[in-house]
Amino acid sequence: MEVKQLDAQVSVSDQCGPDAMSQLADAGVQVVVCNRTETEAEDQPSFAELEKAAREQGMDFVAIPFARGQMTRAHCEEFQRVLSGGQRIHAFCRTGNRSSNLWAGAKCLAGEDPRDLLEQARAAGYDVSGVVATFAP
Repeated sequence: MEVKQLDAQVSVSDQCGPDAMSQLADAGVQVVVCNRTETEAEDQPSFAELEKAAREQGMDFVAIPFARGQMTRAHCEEFQRVLSGGQRIHAFCRTGNRSSNLWAGAKCLAGEDPRDLLEQARAAGYDVSGVVATFAP
């Protein structure tokens, strides 16, 4: 698992499993958000396994699953609600790309400066330009 920080509240990574939850908890994460679909790959842990491991480490677990290229405004609004709790969040998917795009979409809906979002994502190795073009006011 390669963790990349998008801003002070949100980090993202590629796929993580139950064994990674202690590392996330030690890093101060309070909410783990899974953006991959439940059946994306046979070797990935189930949402139930991930939630159990997160809760054992004192973290909340939220699934906002969507397939690559299928992110909607509703997904962004749901993530925006998670962000509004003010807790430290770690989001993941297969590569971290969907999670970074979801973050950018939610931040755009909240009125964040699109240029700042592009720069922050780029610094973490992600291109969110398509999302920013779609969701920026």
